[in-house]
Formats: sequence, structure tokens, C-alpha cells
Amino acid sequence: MTTDEIGLSGTTIRFAHPTAGADLLYEGVGDEKFPPYWAELWPSGVELAYEVSTYELGGLSVLELGCGVGLPSIAAALSGGRVLATDRSRDAAELAGDNARRNGVTVETAECSWEQPDSLLEGAPWDLVLAADVLYEQRNVSWLLSLLPRLVDRAGEVWITDPRRTRADDFLTGVVEDWRLSTSATRIPAVDLHRLRLRK
Repeated sequence: MTTDEIGLSGTTIRFAHPTAGADLLYEGVGDEKFPPYWAELWPSGVELAYEVSTYELGGLSVLELGCGVGLPSIAAALSGGRVLATDRSRDAAELAGDNARRNGVTVETAECSWEQPDSLLEGAPWDLVLAADVLYEQRNVSWLLSLLPRLVDRAGEVWITDPRRTRADDFLTGVVEDWRLSTSATRIPAVDLHRLRLRK
């Protein structure tokens, strides 16, 4: 592990992460069907954390899907949110909790898969659902199209950052009918922020 920090709006997050996260992807660590992408520090996660840090969440319930090292979850907690950080990987969820404590905030964590989302649905409807760079495989797109309408109501929002992956187009096409979609740029030109709110 190594420690690092990123500057957000008005604060700094200090966090630990695997020293060479990308190496884990090629070392057979974890489930072969679900490589440990969580161990890499992705630009979309940094940008989502920054965007969250510009808002005052004031006690809103926040769920992060695929939390990795937990940067957006920590930013949400620092902004006053009540946060549950979730990941398919137990190691990721535990590290996200550790990183939250490094920053003096409490983030609940849970190991959870999107095809068995009971622990996610227990807290629904969530005020805000966060996800960074999760649209990299078709199965993720399919799972999220099914899951997201069960996590929020019309008052809630979903924020997803994505580096313009090919599968993201499939997702954005899939949400047009049932969701109001707003897409904006982030500080990194190749990373977009998609905000979704249910129409019905």
C-alpha cells in the first residue's frame, strides 16, 4: 500500500491504495470473472469526488456503487452525507472504510453484487447514487439499467462519471425513455458527468 492525497473543493482527501494497482489486474488476484479494477486510481473517481465536494449534502442518504478506494464516498461524507460505500470486492469495501477514517468521517461499507442487491435496496430510495467508471462491460450496463430505478425515486438523483467508454453509449441510449439525463464536462476533457433523474 501507498498513501496519496487529492485536492477537492475546499478540502483534501488522504487515502491509501495498492502501490501498483494495475499490476493486480494481471496477477490473477481475485475472481477471474471480476478483475480487481477497484485497485487502480481511475480519473473518473477523482472527478466524481471533486464534483461531490462542491455540494452541501446536509444529511442526504448517499450510495456509492463500485466504490474502489472510496474517494466519492469520502467526499460525500465530508459534505455532510450519510454514506454507504459498496463494492463486489470485500477488500475494496474495507479499504474505503479505512480511508474514510483517515479523513475523520464515517462511511458505512458493504460487500455487494448488483445481481444480488438486497443490501442496496434496504436503504432505498436513496437521495443520491454515485458511480465512477462502471460502464466498461455490457453486463454492467444491463445490471445498472435494471437496478438503478429500484434505488431512487423521482426526488433522487444518480451521478455517473465515465471516460466515454463504448459501452456508455449503450447505457445512455437505454436510459432515455425513463430518465431525464444531463451530461456535463469535468475538469478532465475525456471524462463526462451524467446526472439522471427518473421521469415517473
